[in-house]
Amino acid sequence: MKKKSPSPEAIAAWARLVRVSRQLVERTEDALKASGLPSLAWYDVLHELAEAGEGGLRPFELIDRILLAQYSVSRLLARLEMDGLIEKLPVSDDGRGQTVRITASGREMRRRIWAVYGASIADQMGDRLSAQDLKTLASLLGRLRDPTISD
Repeated sequence: MKKKSPSPEAIAAWARLVRVSRQLVERTEDALKASGLPSLAWYDVLHELAEAGEGGLRPFELIDRILLAQYSVSRLLARLEMDGLIEKLPVSDDGRGQTVRITASGREMRRRIWAVYGASIADQMGDRLSAQDLKTLASLLGRLRDPTISD
């Protein structure tokens, strides 16, 4: 069976998508660092825990939901717990299981990070593309997404 080769257009689009994605994240990380705030990984975890509500999430559920790289999540959770931004609670029917829940301090940190993160999204996306361009981009990227992974 012969393997398919990508078209020059597919190669160019792939390269641009990967480069631009990396640049957008790097610029946002730089803005957070300049503001003395932690990385996007912290926001990602805090956001998902806040969205989960008082019930929190099991670590494996959290890993399925986060946007950024999933390696070293256990170390990140340990750091967030040490800083009082999350709490780990035992699961009553699972002797080894834990539920992770955001604290009031975690909600405040999420709010502080979002002030910079949201401005970065506006600067890098909203100020450069029209609303229609953004809808088109989201639609095109949606066609590339793995249908087994929820947004």
